[in-house]
Amino acid sequence: MADDNHGDSLPPGFRFCPTDEELVVHFLRRRDALLPYHPDVIPDLDVYPYNPWELEGKAFSEGSKWYYYSRKMQNRVTESGYWKPMGMDEPIMSSSSSRKIVGMKKYYVFHIGEPPADVWTSWIMHEYRLPDSGSTSKSGSRKRGQSKLDYSKCVICKVYERRNDDDDGDNDTELSCLDEVFLSMDDLDEISLPN
Repeated sequence: MADDNHGDSLPPGFRFCPTDEELVVHFLRRRDALLPYHPDVIPDLDVYPYNPWELEGKAFSEGSKWYYYSRKMQNRVTESGYWKPMGMDEPIMSSSSSRKIVGMKKYYVFHIGEPPADVWTSWIMHEYRLPDSGSTSKSGSRKRGQSKLDYSKCVICKVYERRNDDDDGDNDTELSCLDEVFLSMDDLDEISLPN
């Protein structure tokens, strides 16, 4: 996908705000099964050579978030630092009544430098992957000699810079133009009211 296509991939007025389940089921699972998926806006990116602030123009951006497909790797090292995993894998449950696990999500924080002198940054990555062998149709085709973890598998990554006023990077607290107009009208009403 060319760099100049990332901003124009969706029609005017449309936003890309998929849920975790939608990222896994509509994009990642369909891609893994070689099925078509629309819109085809998420590019392939070998992200680990890039620092998170270098994703502009390379990954698909929506607001202050960048999305891309990458390969699951053991070491997520860049020129300036590395992505450090935070906590355990989190299951992504289907919203249907069956409530089965449709994917897994892992959180990472970008650190500049190398341990123990590294510096924690405000860059966060969510890495989405399909569930391990038990729930995928391809598990039966696995040969006995293969290891349980296959680091060549495709994942979807969502990267954003966490702001101080933002709990998880998913809340858009900025005012729209209309919000500002309505708030200014309230201010005018207060000023023009007779005492």
